Amino acid sequence: MKHRRNVLKDAKGFRFGRSKKEREAKVALTKAGVYAFAHRRDKKGDFRALWQTRISAGLVPFELSYSKFIGMLKKKNIVLNRKMLSELAADEPKVFEQIVTLAKS
Repeated sequence: MKHRRNVLKDAKGFRFGRSKKEREAKVALTKAGVYAFAHRRDKKGDFRALWQTRISAGLVPFELSYSKFIGMLKKKNIVLNRKMLSELAADEPKVFEQIVTLAKS
């Protein structure tokens, strides 16, 4: 009884029989755990793609591509990660412009 109650409690809010029937709830919880594990890894890639898009959008006024900009930063030994660059591009365009001019020079 206790096991069944705990399984159904964990499956609360699931749709259809998955929240009412023990066997379906167990399967749903197992799948949910598998997806959660896999997507914790995927989330890192999703954020990296978001940062790259933001940086690329911030580079449009400078007529620079993302890859060329990152290459310039590496040549100049400017070590800023993509998260910081994307935040600067979105929130602090003047600072981002200074970084671009520094990388170009």
